[in-house]
Amino acid sequence: MHTNYTSDMKKDHLVLVPSMLPIHFKFLKPVFEMNGYHLEVLETDNDNIRQEGLAHVHNDMCYPALLVIGQMIDALKSGKYDLNHVALAITQTGGGCRASNYLSLLRKALEQEGWDYIPVISANMSGLEKDSGIDFTLPLILRVVYGALYGDALMWLKNQVQPYEVHPGDTERVIDEIVDELIGTFETGEYRKSKRIYNIMIDRIKKVERTQEKKIRVGIVGEIYMKYSPLGNQHLEDYLMQEGFEPVLSGVMDFALYSIENGIIDYNYYHMHAKTHYLYQLAKDIIMRMQKTFRDAVKADGTFTPPDDFSEVIANGKSVIDPGVKMGEGWLLTSEVVSLVKSGVDNVIMCQPFGCLPNHIVAKGMTKKIKEEYPQVNIAPIDYDPSASKVNQENRIRLMMANARLNEQAKQEKNQ
Repeated sequence: MHTNYTSDMKKDHLVLVPSMLPIHFKFLKPVFEMNGYHLEVLETDNDNIRQEGLAHVHNDMCYPALLVIGQMIDALKSGKYDLNHVALAITQTGGGCRASNYLSLLRKALEQEGWDYIPVISANMSGLEKDSGIDFTLPLILRVVYGALYGDALMWLKNQVQPYEVHPGDTERVIDEIVDELIGTFETGEYRKSKRIYNIMIDRIKKVERTQEKKIRVGIVGEIYMKYSPLGNQHLEDYLMQEGFEPVLSGVMDFALYSIENGIIDYNYYHMHAKTHYLYQLAKDIIMRMQKTFRDAVKADGTFTPPDDFSEVIANGKSVIDPGVKMGEGWLLTSEVVSLVKSGVDNVIMCQPFGCLPNHIVAKGMTKKIKEEYPQVNIAPIDYDPSASKVNQENRIRLMMANARLNEQAKQEKNQ
């Protein structure tokens, strides 16, 4: 019998959260603490995590599920935590994929270890678990949304600076300083002055001393965990930078907008959410206006390339894939690839868990069609799995890099 997390537990239970977005998750702990919760993001990264995952999750299951559950079991076995006063939090997007089983798999793993008394919290918007025990008040939701937006902005700027920094570590140091200062604004309410905050971010980050060399940009798309999690994708962003490339990743709020847009599509296609569909449109408009503040700040400064407007991302994929394709990353993944190509990023890595049916259809399955429309695109679909060796993955990426360099050289010779 599993244990539910209840609101009275927040005073004496530490909530453990698996890692995914290194910058964004720096905001999670303080934001939840301001609302009375004790939270810790697990930042462990070792082979034992994969071994614990394999010991508790069948290897035919989703690789992100295996890693997330392995990371939690590894933490619980570390001796660092009081198992009578700890809870586990897990996010679930739901939908037609194996990720819908995360919660039951985690509870099964806890039962296997005799820890079924440890409560599990499911953060989802798909009705998979209706009683999470966390009281999502408006102040908490606002802080989480702004934390995600600021995380997106810092990640976007970081990837345009770190590959060029003259003194290694400068970019990370400046970002840590900005995050520390931002956390204080979440306490005072100043965090909502986003225009001012974005200008400060841009001004501080552009002062990092960097070289003037031009590096080839490589887009990263894929299943949400594999796309962002260094534990999942073998530190892909760092690897690309080490090899002399500039990684390009869209923000996680684009995935939130994708989920909201799907609610609108459900109404347009099937007349679902008849009474609430206007709320989807309202949420979409609000988030897109919030994103526009950052985009406008980047354009006005002129130092960095601004991110795409999400309305353009929606439009870009329609010539290649129908918006009714909503399983996994659905039309979003294909639309992101087309948006990357249209913005001059011709080299793309698709990160996907091995055997992920939705992502294989919208990633590998759409590659031929994308190439027919954009012949210059250089796409490398990379499978991640406990049985896939890092060397094999890197060799596939190296082949993509070699093609990218040849294509860039041919382009320069043509322009001379």
